[in-house]
Amino acid sequence: MHPLLLRQILEKMKKLILLLSCVFIAFSSHADKIKFVEYDLPNGLHVILHEDHTTPTVAISVLYHVGSKDEDPKRTGFAHFFEHLLFEGSENIKRGEYMKLVQNSGGVINANTSFDRTFYFETLPSNKLEQGIWMESERMLHAKIDNIGLETQRKVVKEEKKQRYENTPYGHLLEQIFANAYEKHPYQWTPIGEAQYIDQASLSEFMDFYKTFYVPNNATLSIGGDLNIAQAKKWIEKYFSTIPKGTKAIPRNTIVEPKKTAQKYATYYDKIQLPACVFAYHIPGQGTPDYYALEMLTNILSQGKSSRLQKAVVDQKQKAVQCAAFNLPTEDPGLAMMFGIANMGVKVGELEEAIDEEINKVVANGITAEELQKAKNSTENSFYSGNGSILGIVENLANYHVYYGNADLINSEIDRYMKVTLADVKRVARKYLVKENRLVLHYLPLSQKPKTDKKERFKKARKKKTAVTGVKEDKPVVNDPIKPIAAEAMDSMPFNKAFTYYRAKLGSNRTFTWRGKTYSTNVKRR
Repeated sequence: MHPLLLRQILEKMKKLILLLSCVFIAFSSHADKIKFVEYDLPNGLHVILHEDHTTPTVAISVLYHVGSKDEDPKRTGFAHFFEHLLFEGSENIKRGEYMKLVQNSGGVINANTSFDRTFYFETLPSNKLEQGIWMESERMLHAKIDNIGLETQRKVVKEEKKQRYENTPYGHLLEQIFANAYEKHPYQWTPIGEAQYIDQASLSEFMDFYKTFYVPNNATLSIGGDLNIAQAKKWIEKYFSTIPKGTKAIPRNTIVEPKKTAQKYATYYDKIQLPACVFAYHIPGQGTPDYYALEMLTNILSQGKSSRLQKAVVDQKQKAVQCAAFNLPTEDPGLAMMFGIANMGVKVGELEEAIDEEINKVVANGITAEELQKAKNSTENSFYSGNGSILGIVENLANYHVYYGNADLINSEIDRYMKVTLADVKRVARKYLVKENRLVLHYLPLSQKPKTDKKERFKKARKKKTAVTGVKEDKPVVNDPIKPIAAEAMDSMPFNKAFTYYRAKLGSNRTFTWRGKTYSTNVKRR
């Protein structure tokens, strides 16, 4: 056999073996049910344990059911600030040592905050499991919250906001979407919040927030990996059972966003080069039947090169360099977003029209069976990939317990996606993707911001001052001379004052004499 032909055959065999092995792994992961045990401590802490000896590591996490939607409107950013603050240390862990304890053990530690939760986690070698459990109990029992830590983290959070939002292209996009889409519900501000509120808050306010939300009865401890469940329970009992239950009532948001009855337009200018257009539709919260159908719909609109927005708006019409559609999963009713970044030379109105055309097609005609099956395949792959690591499993177990009240959905939620029909997708498209239910945001370059002339800026400034003080400013008045020598008196004044006087006295289209020369009251020029 020719060496070149033999090499080609071997390469094909390698690819076939690799493909078969991937199929086997995928089939195995789909078939294996994730096993876990869960229980509550007397202080209200919910515990979930998952045993998996595949690798000699463990993942430890604590989900606190507090996010930006639980904040006072005059103290936004608190939950995100605590994400940072609770790494300061505790009564038994010196300042700056918290992260080092994990990193020196070869582990990884981090946290994140959303609208609805704050999530702390670390991965460690399995022989460090007790250390990890103790560290999380220290954070919950007596975190170091003092003025030194507050000042340190204020600087950290301000720098994060500067880097991620102010100095990043389209960094304010999500902030502007939610600020304009919501009128009443606390989703109208994003987790980063406002630095001014963090600066204004006192130590006692931070302590009150900590004692209200970072308590056992508002937390879920989820641990998985190379562990012995019986031993893990003993360590959890040792370090967490003595933490007292929170004594304050845990406030839950009860504000319902009013139903939208008219399309809303908003414009924001930022330091970008290419305009962007966003459609944000109000939709039900995660876990509702309509949410799953909407997930299929946004997948079809933008997932992959053959998706509708990619093919029509980016490839065929070339109105955008990028298009996307997604639902941001939220506990309360959220948003389905479709957006595009305009191609060079394309106006934002053209981009809006191109995206809208594709949305209208789905609303009018629905989708094809082939599109739905492709979306289901993609969703199924993402679902199982999300459980492809121990950290992913412990996080999903905690999420399902907190948001759905059923941790076992980690094994079965995929069935809800698979049950979505063509009729379901068409129904939710017609119900939610309507103009009166959406925000249209034009995110534009600063160079496109209209410039106002000096007179217009003066009027706006004066109007703003009047609105603040409630008192209108009196116009400057030149005293009306009552003696016959008024003209001589004017000659002794500067021209500007004389002009103002004669203009007010005589009106337009008149003339006056100043220092022997005649001037018009129409033009203030010597």
